[in-house]
Amino acid sequence: MVAKYNILYNGNIAFDEAKKQLDETYEDNYWERLPIEPLKLEEEIIPMPGQSVAKSTELKGFDKSEEKAVKAIQKHSMVIDDLEKNEQIDDAYLLLGKSRYYSQRFVPALEAFTFAIDKYPNADLYYETKIWKAKANIRLQNEKLAIESLNSIVDMFELPEEILEKAHTAKAMAYTQLDSTQHVIDQLKIATYYFKEPNQSSRNLFILGQIYREENKIDSSNMTFETLLYLKKVPRKYKVHAQIERAKNYTDKDSTQAIIFALRELIEDRENRPYYDELYYQAGLIALQKDNMENAQGFFESSILTNKLKPYQKSLSYEQLGNINFDKANYITAGAYYDSVLQIKNIDPNTKRMRKIVRKNKSLEEVIFYENLLKNNDSILYLASLSPEDQRNYFEKYVEDLKVEEEKRKLLEDQQQRSSGFGKFTNAGSKQNVSEGKFYFYNVQIVGFGMQEFQKQYGNRPLEDNWIISQKSMDSRVNTSGNQSLIVDDTQKFDVDFYLDNIPTEKQSLDSITSLRDDAYYNLGLLYKEQFKEYEKAAVNFENYLNSNPEQYLILPVKYHLFKIYENFDTQLSNKYKNDIVSNYPDSRYTQIIQNPEKVINKEQREDSPENIYKNTFICYEEGEYIYALSSINEIEEQYKGLPIEAKFELLKAFLELKTSGEAACRKQLDYVIINFPNTEESKHATSALELLDKKENNNQK
Repeated sequence: MVAKYNILYNGNIAFDEAKKQLDETYEDNYWERLPIEPLKLEEEIIPMPGQSVAKSTELKGFDKSEEKAVKAIQKHSMVIDDLEKNEQIDDAYLLLGKSRYYSQRFVPALEAFTFAIDKYPNADLYYETKIWKAKANIRLQNEKLAIESLNSIVDMFELPEEILEKAHTAKAMAYTQLDSTQHVIDQLKIATYYFKEPNQSSRNLFILGQIYREENKIDSSNMTFETLLYLKKVPRKYKVHAQIERAKNYTDKDSTQAIIFALRELIEDRENRPYYDELYYQAGLIALQKDNMENAQGFFESSILTNKLKPYQKSLSYEQLGNINFDKANYITAGAYYDSVLQIKNIDPNTKRMRKIVRKNKSLEEVIFYENLLKNNDSILYLASLSPEDQRNYFEKYVEDLKVEEEKRKLLEDQQQRSSGFGKFTNAGSKQNVSEGKFYFYNVQIVGFGMQEFQKQYGNRPLEDNWIISQKSMDSRVNTSGNQSLIVDDTQKFDVDFYLDNIPTEKQSLDSITSLRDDAYYNLGLLYKEQFKEYEKAAVNFENYLNSNPEQYLILPVKYHLFKIYENFDTQLSNKYKNDIVSNYPDSRYTQIIQNPEKVINKEQREDSPENIYKNTFICYEEGEYIYALSSINEIEEQYKGLPIEAKFELLKAFLELKTSGEAACRKQLDYVIINFPNTEESKHATSALELLDKKENNNQK
């Protein structure tokens, strides 16, 4: 009586509380097949000899239940003539084994279960203990031994259905470890037939639906998830995710309206708030499948706004928004979304999905850099082109706008001081307020406080779509250089003359800004054409480059680029540039390519072609014939000018300079490659080579 109603009673309470906490803290990843038993194995919690490890609250609870079980065995076991007279001791051993099992000490757990089975073959909990022993063997990768033990249980007659359900569930666990999918399906089907334990039974049915989808048995998967939706006593999380999984199986055969209606119905139930992010996300995927981009974007944005504690789900929503903007060629916005994915913690960066996002984001970095450079420098040149009177008018209006913003800010500060904030809603409807009402947004003062908090975090954003990723913010910054903003302190921000004095006027500065802008035009044209196949954007940038102050040696290559670009969407303009090249550059390689492409290809295969000369020169470099290789490059310098292979020759020339003339000549040639061939592999190699030279020089100085 003491063992049952005192020690084991308290031990079972401690175990149940720890198990409940373990289940509540366990986070399922519904984008993968759920494990049959929700137990996260963490090797780091298993201490080495002599090592102590900080334990979580639930593990401390299992320690307490284990302590109670041991106490019951030590103090209340009554072995007389080799027979245990205390019927509670088998319960104590079962509690001992389960406590060790959930503490992830599977070998000691197996010892406790084995002892109980051997010593108490007639105990009421005999078959349940055998199931727990089999589960411990599964965790220790003794799956076949576990299956043999479980078969001896399921083959018996007149066992309670609860025991049979647990046995078939444990067999499904074993076959999962052995990757025997069909056996897993068979065992889960039998286990779900009994449906005695709602939580585990619902989980089994949910996993069965996931496996059917993996096997491409979509109809069976749909039936399984729909069964979960209509069964009673199914935990909410499985009901909601069953509807989400049903939506994942969406095909053109399904009714879009019915699926969206079901998701919206779940969203309207406030009890489902923890799942709003997943519901919105799934609705967004369906909208994408129906090519309804506007709705899809709205759903994904709602998914992000309602996401609180699910970093993986948030990363998926950011990724989809990035993809939508990428497909629309809104590369700056897409890059911002991909950056948001990469900044989310607790996501493995080495997965295939994350590596793909990293590559995609890196490909956008150059576009974003050049687009911002172009925007900034265009703004500076525009200001510099205005007359002194127009410049003053521009900044007088700018200062007036700043003053209006300053007045708004001061008003918000006054409201904050007079408002009790969000912490005390009891004053929201008092007579002292300008606008009465119980709902706190009716209180002007509290609204003002909220607006100020928003302003502190996000700045003064204009009212427009996608404000959270917008680069626009009406703060006291004016861009007056190629890459940096002019930071203005409080004493200068209302001084028009201060801004006017910072507009560049020297010809050298303006020429430098113009040159940077023109380089941005050229590089954006190449990026949009070669990397993103955005031919219309590429054409605009190349046209702007030709209309500015182009480098003479790039005029012909740019015209050829435009000829090829316009072939995709404007034949008339394509023919215009074709005729221009053929008429004005009759002896150029580009004219030969346009008129006789096959002849050019055959010529490239000849021994005296630049391509073959480069190969032979590189072989000479590898064999140490540096002077001969360098002279070969110098002899054909005019032949490869303006060709795609030019960058390769110039980079090889840099390495030859290092071997023949020293580091100074090499550095000069590497700088030439970086400046004249940006956004190429050769430029990247040149940058890496300079870094190595710098590192070597620093080491020598030390």
